[in-house]
Amino acid sequence: MSISADGVAELPSVEDEARFWSLVETAWERLGPGPAALRRALRERDPAAGDVDPDSVAEWFAPFLDNLRALGADLSSEELTGLDRVVERKLHEIDRADIHAVTDGSDDGFLYARGHIVALGREYYEAVRANPALAVPDGSCESICYLFAHLHDKLFGDWPRNGSGISRESFSNPEGWRG
Repeated sequence: MSISADGVAELPSVEDEARFWSLVETAWERLGPGPAALRRALRERDPAAGDVDPDSVAEWFAPFLDNLRALGADLSSEELTGLDRVVERKLHEIDRADIHAVTDGSDDGFLYARGHIVALGREYYEAVRANPALAVPDGSCESICYLFAHLHDKLFGDWPRNGSGISRESFSNPEGWRG
């Protein structure tokens, strides 16, 4: 477990969280109105109706992630560390049995499914937190799970030490797995 130098787990700052969701939205917006409509349809669909193809957005993840990397390329070590802390926290918060029941997946598979939820943006993330049935079965966006950590390593030669005291890995949130 990683803890800050003073022994206290560090939470993402309000600014870092706002920056993260802003970067996600900007990365999607640069792709035009098509992906926005697909993301909205996934968020607003009736999962039981089957009227929206949940895999329809998958082809947009690679250019979205390219945009997100480009947006982060000029950030400082501290900013990238803060963004990594946000991603880790968001993945940890949705490490829950009720979401796993929809997405399924092994340790890595469930991590990537949660990455899919985070990558689709704040509105979709919040919708799934409130209604896990909106999660996409077998959805996957592996690269976002460690995107800012990899970018930090590329730019500064090491992984960020975010001091969060939690893990983004699957099945590590005890609150999410209480029966």
